[in-house]
Amino acid sequence: MKPAEVTPAAPLRFTVLSCSLDPNSRSRVLAHLSRDVLAGAGHHVQLIDLRDTPLPPFDHHAVYDSPHHATLHRAVQDADGVVLAAPVYNWSLGSALKNVIEATGSTGEGRRAAWFDQLVTFVCSGGLPHSYMAAASLQTSLMLDFKCVLNPYQVYASGRDWQDDGQPVPALRARLEKTLAVKAELAARLRGRTITSDWEI
Repeated sequence: MKPAEVTPAAPLRFTVLSCSLDPNSRSRVLAHLSRDVLAGAGHHVQLIDLRDTPLPPFDHHAVYDSPHHATLHRAVQDADGVVLAAPVYNWSLGSALKNVIEATGSTGEGRRAAWFDQLVTFVCSGGLPHSYMAAASLQTSLMLDFKCVLNPYQVYASGRDWQDDGQPVPALRARLEKTLAVKAELAARLRGRTITSDWEI
């Protein structure tokens, strides 16, 4: 049976985080394409590039005084869904992404993590196809620590998925579009949920 079509009563709000500090990052290309696909579907999209909104290393102290901390926290907390565009290094996701999650996911002393119950989609780029599972440990952490809902579709692009002009091959673009379509449907279905999580084991 074909599932019923989901038409949101209002456009959804998505945040796309480009989490690479490399000026020639391919995951940044995926971030911009994600923004374009979601905006083209009529949704409100905020694209934040960590090269433009850097955070100091997480120290559970001075990082909260960074002018970008509140911007990033609000962008995650207020979204109907977050897209994390990140590079893969050494079989894991880049440290800039983990730094953001640590800074905006901190609790205690009157702070509330921005990530609770968030719908998260990963779009990643690496050199070799063998790192497809590189996001798994961070995905598990988001699910268990913050009760995030993970999009079962993700994008992992390796070197062979790019054309000479730096654009994705058609199969990669199609995968990205399908992944984001699933995200939008999940976000629409979850919009009216009554679950509100907080820090617990």
